[in-house]
Amino acid sequence: MAENWNPELMPKVIALVSGILQRVAETNDLNGRFRPQRISVFHGLIRPTISIESYLERIFKYANCSPSCLIVAYIYLDRFSQKQPFLPICSLNVHRLLITSVLVSAKFMDDIFYNNAFYAKVGGISTVEMNLLEVDFLFGLGFELNVTPTTFYTYCACIQKEILNDYPPLFRVQSSTTSNINGRPLNLHCCINEDESQHQQHQLTV
Repeated sequence: MAENWNPELMPKVIALVSGILQRVAETNDLNGRFRPQRISVFHGLIRPTISIESYLERIFKYANCSPSCLIVAYIYLDRFSQKQPFLPICSLNVHRLLITSVLVSAKFMDDIFYNNAFYAKVGGISTVEMNLLEVDFLFGLGFELNVTPTTFYTYCACIQKEILNDYPPLFRVQSSTTSNINGRPLNLHCCINEDESQHQQHQLTV
C-alpha cells in the first residue's frame, strides 16, 4: 500500500507523522514533571531548533528512503515507546529517536541504503553517536524488527485514513488530563493486536 501511494501524498504523510510526534513530545514534556524518566543516549542537552517536520523532511530528502521505510520507522517508534515506558518520547530525544528509527528501518526494508556515516551527517550528529544510538535502539526493541503484513497495512490504513480526513483535530491523541491522572507517558498510537513474537503485543490506535 505504501509503495502505491501517490508521491504527492508523501508531504502529507510526513506532516501527519511529525505532527503526532510533536504532540506526543510536548505532552510528555509536561507529564515529565510528575513521573520519573530515564535519561538515555537519545537525550540531548537542549531542545533542537529544527522542527520535527523539517527534520523528517530533511531525512526523507537526503536518505532517499522508500515510503515503506517511513511507515516501518513509525512502527518501530511506536513499538519502542511500548517497550520502554520509562523512556517516553519528548522534545529532548525525539529527533535522535527519529533518525535512528529511519536508519534501522532502511537497513531492514530497503535493498539499497546509506551507511551510518551518511545518516549521521543528515541527522547532524557524529558517526560514533549514530552507531551508539543504533545499538541502543535495537536493544530497546529487543531486536524485534519483523513487521507482519497485518501490522504494516493496518498502520498504512490508519495514516491514509487520517490523510483523507485531512486530520482535523490533530490526530486524536489521548488527552493530557488522562495521561496526568494515570501517570503514564503518552505514546504513539496505531494499534492492533497480533502475535509477532509468540506473545500478544498491544499498540495504541489512531
